[in-house]
Amino acid sequence: MSIYIFNWLFLLALFPVAFFWLRRAWRILFKRDFSEVALKKGLPPPNAERYAPYEMIINLLGGIVMVGVLVAVLGFQALERDDWVAIAGVTLWMKLFASFALSRHAHGLGPAHKKKPKDESAPGS
Repeated sequence: MSIYIFNWLFLLALFPVAFFWLRRAWRILFKRDFSEVALKKGLPPPNAERYAPYEMIINLLGGIVMVGVLVAVLGFQALERDDWVAIAGVTLWMKLFASFALSRHAHGLGPAHKKKPKDESAPGS
């Protein structure tokens, strides 16, 4: 009985997930809003428009797959429970990994600024 409830909760959670991903893709593609592209610590990279097409594709594909799962499960009842849970779960994780990798690539892997070497001619060194 409890597994049935968790399945419905997971299925209902796909609605807001798909909505936010498709809204993000819409904002990037049509509104040219790059404020949510490749975020790291809540900040976009300085050249966010360079990474916007990749972020838009990641969000668009993830949103389309989630909507497809919702339509297949609720509309046509074409997928068994194990199938739609697997498709939705893999899509969720792949989207998160792809967005994480893009944000790290956009911001670089090292620290935000390089430390300056100490001036050895300064007194007290």
